[in-house]
Formats: sequence, C-alpha cells, structure tokens
Amino acid sequence: MTGQLPRFQSPALLQQALTHKSYSNEFPKFAHNERLEFLGDAILTFLCGDFLYKRYPAKSEGELTPLRAALVDAKQLAEFARSLNLGPQIRMSRGVEGSGGRTNLRLLSSAFEALIGAYFLDNDSDIEAVRAYITPLFESVVEQLAASAHQVNYKSRFQEWALANFGEIPEYTIIGQSGPDHARQFTAAVAVQGRVYGKGQGRRKQDAEKEAAKVALLKVISSQRSY
Repeated sequence: MTGQLPRFQSPALLQQALTHKSYSNEFPKFAHNERLEFLGDAILTFLCGDFLYKRYPAKSEGELTPLRAALVDAKQLAEFARSLNLGPQIRMSRGVEGSGGRTNLRLLSSAFEALIGAYFLDNDSDIEAVRAYITPLFESVVEQLAASAHQVNYKSRFQEWALANFGEIPEYTIIGQSGPDHARQFTAAVAVQGRVYGKGQGRRKQDAEKEAAKVALLKVISSQRSY
C-alpha cells in the first residue's frame, strides 16, 4: 500500500499537522498537532462509519462495529502514515527521535489523524474533499480487515452483550488441554459474573476462546428468542 500526501493550499497547516508536541516545547513559536489530531480522529470515525454502512448493506451493527474499530485503530492509522512516509517528515525533539519516535505506532497514528484534521480545515471544512482522499485508503485494506474482524466477531459481540446486560467484560479461562506438543488442543470457558456461558476448543488458546464466545453468544440469542 502506497499513497501520496494530499495537496494543501496552506503550507502552515500541513507543517502544524506534522509537528509533535515535543518540538513545540523546544521551539514554542511552532504550534503542535494535538488539536488537529482531535479533529481528525472525529472525522475519520465518521467517514469510516459512513464508508462501511454503504459498502456492506447486509452487515449488522454487531458486524460493522469491530470492523470500524479495526479500520481506524492506532495500528491501522500508523500503517496509513507509513504508506505516506510521514515518519521522516514529522518534526519532533531529538529526545523523542532518539527513542524511536519516527517509527512509534502512537506517534505515527496521531500524525495521520492530525493530517486529516488539517486537510479538512484546508478545504474550508469540506468533508467531501476528505472523503475523496481517505476512501481509496480505506478501500485498500478493508477486505483484509473484514476477514480478520469476522474471526473475532463472536468475542466482540458477546462482550457487547455482557456489558449491556451486566456492565462487565467476560472472563476467559483455559480449563483443559490435551494432545501431544505438536497438536495441542485447548479448551476454554467464558463466564460473566461467575456463570459459564460457553465452552470451546481450538489448536490455540485464542481459537478456543473465540469458539467459547461463539457458543455463548448463540446460547444467549436462542434464550432471548424463546421468550
């Protein structure tokens, strides 16, 4: 995935988007990008939701929510930043740079959010200009993320159910394992408030937990429908 920086009418806005707070601390006359980051985060969340809503008309809220989270989380935004080669362009203090700032996931993702916020302002708050820029980036990764999101969907949805009904996050426990080292089989249980809602098996602990979440979610859905 490769990309190009959007074209700015105001070089000052682009410069601010690529200025880390540590640089402003050393050179106070230069504004840093934290406010732009705040704005860009809100814009990205909205445009991502709109993009997914239109692209996947058959997907439920429970399916779209984890996909939206994956598309605008720090890891993915940092990947967008790398595709634009933002790291070498960010102004930061020598101390931050020396500690790996130019490859830091959080710093890169924040710079990308600031870039989007700045581009929005540079276009007189025209959301369509930002949409035209960000949509190809979303398109370049959404199918891969959709496949991954589908794998963790049951855990995400069961967590949503647990939070909505009990205000608690489910607890996963590995309750058994069997088989030789090269073909280990794990058994996981998922509980809420001490009550086990599902058990599952898998070659990896994570897979066993996902299967347990699937069993639990289908169980509570079936129970709700029976009333």
